[in-house]
Amino acid sequence: MPAQTLVISNPASRSGATGRRWGEVEARLRAALGELAVERTRGPRDGERIAREAAQSGARRIVVAGGDGTANEVVSGLLAADLASKVEVGLLPLGTGGDFLRTLGIPRTLDAAIAALRLGKTRCVDAGRLRYRDRAGEERVGYFLNVTSFGISGLVDVLVNQAPKFLGGRVSFFIGTLRGIVRYRAEEVAIRVDGELVHEGPLALAAAANGRYFGGGMQIAPEARLDDGQLDVVVVGGASKARLLARFPSLYRGTHLRHPEASWCRGTCIEASAAPGRVWLDVDGDPLGTLPVTLEVLPRALTLFGVESVEGVEGAEAAERD
Repeated sequence: MPAQTLVISNPASRSGATGRRWGEVEARLRAALGELAVERTRGPRDGERIAREAAQSGARRIVVAGGDGTANEVVSGLLAADLASKVEVGLLPLGTGGDFLRTLGIPRTLDAAIAALRLGKTRCVDAGRLRYRDRAGEERVGYFLNVTSFGISGLVDVLVNQAPKFLGGRVSFFIGTLRGIVRYRAEEVAIRVDGELVHEGPLALAAAANGRYFGGGMQIAPEARLDDGQLDVVVVGGASKARLLARFPSLYRGTHLRHPEASWCRGTCIEASAAPGRVWLDVDGDPLGTLPVTLEVLPRALTLFGVESVEGVEGAEAAERD
């Protein structure tokens, strides 16, 4: 009989640090969780296959030992195969950005995160599905846990993935965003939320957010909730590079929505269109493709374990904002 708990490890996460220290991580997991199996991803999107096959073989818990991108692969594999209801997913802080973990309140240290997995507290959360165009221009269907965004953020993903990450996720995304603002040229984009036109014209950045953070700690959607059955839509219209650079620090404080360039609403279906191939998508930290895109929320589609209670997370987030 296969192990009920499978750990999917991405040895390339955090610039290879996960692979280098894996013996130590695995030993701690076995001591805390008991019998488990381990599978290592071998390339991009391999986590989708591993998660799907594990659920089909009877695994009941999957632990993601990687970053936001690895978590996206695991969840995408489960949702695409209609297997998410059969498996609980746990997350470890072993990636570059760790933005989804921030919203969930998962501890940032490995020992504390493993202890939370052992306690096994669960929470049902929403996810998102998107229809977009890949790099070759072909229509695709994908999924996201945290945030799908487009505009400067898509370019930032490309720049961050090309650069070494030895300085850590926060610094890597900080530098990448500064470079992205300098290089980005605002494109004409139309955005509709539940059929209503909310933006038409030059765009700097837009995000459909399930979680609150992206880009290594930027609080893009400070009011987003993981279980409200809606996506928070944040739009930053075209602005001069000087103004965008001046406003940039407000993203970390979550105060950017006070500025006149920014707007915010909620909805269940978001449609965005632009000239094909011109505006990159950022899907949970990866540049998967380009506009046009249609996004929809999948209410309470996933069960996570090793997380705080809803009340505990909300209290921590409120304290952080204060």
